[in-house]
Amino acid sequence: MNTIARTDSHTIRAACPHDCPDTCAMRVTVEDGRVTRVEGDPDHPPTAGVLCTKVSRYAERTYHPERVLHPLKRVGPKGSGQWERVSWDAALTDIAGRLGSIAARGAERILPYSYAGTMGKLQGESISARLFHALGASQLDDTICASAGSDALAATYGGKLGMHLGDFAHAGLILIWGSNSVASNLHFWRLAQDAKRNGATLVCIDPRRTETAEKCHRHIALRPGTDGALALALMHEIFANGWADTAYLEAHVNGWEALRERALGWTPERAAAECGLEAGQIRELAQMYAHTRPAAIRLNYGMQRVAGGGNAVRLIALLPCVTGAWRERGGGMLLSASGWFAGVVNAQALERPDLMPSPAPRVINMTTVGDALLQSGSEDAGPPIEAVVVYNSNPVAIAPDSGKVVAGFRREDLFTVVLEHFLTDTADLADYVLPATTQLEHLDVHTSYGHTWVLLNEPAIAPLGESRPNNAIFRDLAARMGFTDPLFAESDEELLRTAMDSSPVSLDELRATGWVRAPVPELPFADGGFHTPDGKAIVDSPLYGVPDHVPNRECATTDPALAARYPLAMISPPARHFLNSSFVNVKSLRSIEGEPLVEIHPEDAAVRGISEGMRVRVFNDRGSYTCRAEVGARARPGVVNALGVWWRKLNADGSGVNDLTSQALTDIGRGATFYDCLVEVEAL
Repeated sequence: MNTIARTDSHTIRAACPHDCPDTCAMRVTVEDGRVTRVEGDPDHPPTAGVLCTKVSRYAERTYHPERVLHPLKRVGPKGSGQWERVSWDAALTDIAGRLGSIAARGAERILPYSYAGTMGKLQGESISARLFHALGASQLDDTICASAGSDALAATYGGKLGMHLGDFAHAGLILIWGSNSVASNLHFWRLAQDAKRNGATLVCIDPRRTETAEKCHRHIALRPGTDGALALALMHEIFANGWADTAYLEAHVNGWEALRERALGWTPERAAAECGLEAGQIRELAQMYAHTRPAAIRLNYGMQRVAGGGNAVRLIALLPCVTGAWRERGGGMLLSASGWFAGVVNAQALERPDLMPSPAPRVINMTTVGDALLQSGSEDAGPPIEAVVVYNSNPVAIAPDSGKVVAGFRREDLFTVVLEHFLTDTADLADYVLPATTQLEHLDVHTSYGHTWVLLNEPAIAPLGESRPNNAIFRDLAARMGFTDPLFAESDEELLRTAMDSSPVSLDELRATGWVRAPVPELPFADGGFHTPDGKAIVDSPLYGVPDHVPNRECATTDPALAARYPLAMISPPARHFLNSSFVNVKSLRSIEGEPLVEIHPEDAAVRGISEGMRVRVFNDRGSYTCRAEVGARARPGVVNALGVWWRKLNADGSGVNDLTSQALTDIGRGATFYDCLVEVEAL
């Protein structure tokens, strides 16, 4: 029986689709064809029956009164909000004709822009990727979030690999580095609390005094972008005092002597001056890390969004090698576990990169999409981008230097198609908005970057209105564009079988239980076994050399003139009840957040005449952002925290925090440098 056609009360197994390391297993209650409850699966070990505030209200998002449920065509000027409802046939026929006409002049003029609006392997990239690969469209370099850290892990461990999530409960010391786990990694936080109750010490390393920092034993409030200097100083103390596990280093780390030489140049005093800390703090932390067993690091991606983010991740990833922390259960490091799923879910078979022509089409960096759309940056001097197809993303809100992004999407000669649930900032500037299904309305399979389980998402209800899964939209588009090969017409069920073909995980078992653990060694690197050619971790990378601290591009050390004009460093972490730009329009969640705000330290506020609750302008040479000031200890002196990512149109003057951020790229991975940003703040 088709479960979405049932009229009785029943429960469907599902998975959270959002860009979060927790990848929760969900149970969805359906009564008379309507979702009445979304809750965590109590049997799934990482989820343990708990969902975050955001996803527990997922039904509110699905049944939101502003949801786009029919294809819309723009009939007024871009951004005017003038739409007419059209049929799917009319929309897809017109879109296919216009894309086909552009492709006839050169398919690289078409840019697909997508990211992690869903982390599902089917609705994320499968039929869409096949279509754009076969078409020869420009490729998108997925750099907006994690590429510096991902490439750094690959350069060090041979892949995006780390600890088992559950093993954090066995740690004696946990360094929570650049992660507001209470808000963005709730299920890790539960395990950290288990460890704390068993006597573990929790240390938060973060420029902001987050909700997590408040609940840890110690908070190391370093300056943004100085994490590499801190890691080197910790190594300095470990090597200088003879605390290193030289047996582990000699057996399992290539080039460790060069790391020791570099670290010995970073005394606690030198690092303290760079990080804005006390040398004693660094010495104490080094001693704790060297002598507490087991010692674990939970690293997150915020700290790698700076000029030297890749080098910093490499250094932190080498810390558990220096002390031999990998030998024990509860020791090691986790930034991403997604590399463990290679061979478990076959993404290559879903996406079919072999369909691309030779030579391969150009690559456009999604971080510099503003320059690419305006042809004003350093992108490949190829043909202009004439069409953008956006799905699973909201670039007008989330891409840096968004004044340029807005200007690019406002081009009247740019044909823009957006697959969406709502009229986001990006959808507002589209020529067509096509209604996509939510997670409760389609089939998908998920891996995780925070744990080692594969999850299945079964559709709980029929698509609302005329909404369609991404794959259904791209299947129909491919057919209208003349792609007749059966691979463009595979159903989602067929795609699921393609994804799991030859997997060590049984699809039948996955269907029966909703989730299956991937086959990952219990102590993955206790005896080396890194995913490098010789099984050893790498210090002296052929591509990147020996890691070192790379200062921010925008700071007093690198650019004193700029720092004199804009003396405050700005970071823009996510607001607790939003996820990137998702959930911003869910009224119950937005009412908790209130309005856009910037946190500023009392010392910095006083010299600027800023008091609590005052409207302020945050600005630099790239743009300005108006919001409310929150004066308090969450911000360290010299740093302001602008919580994001609010939709631009929900701010009174239409500004967004990314009006201020830069398109400059990281040292490794060509990633975004959102937290490498100098600003000034003034009262309005």
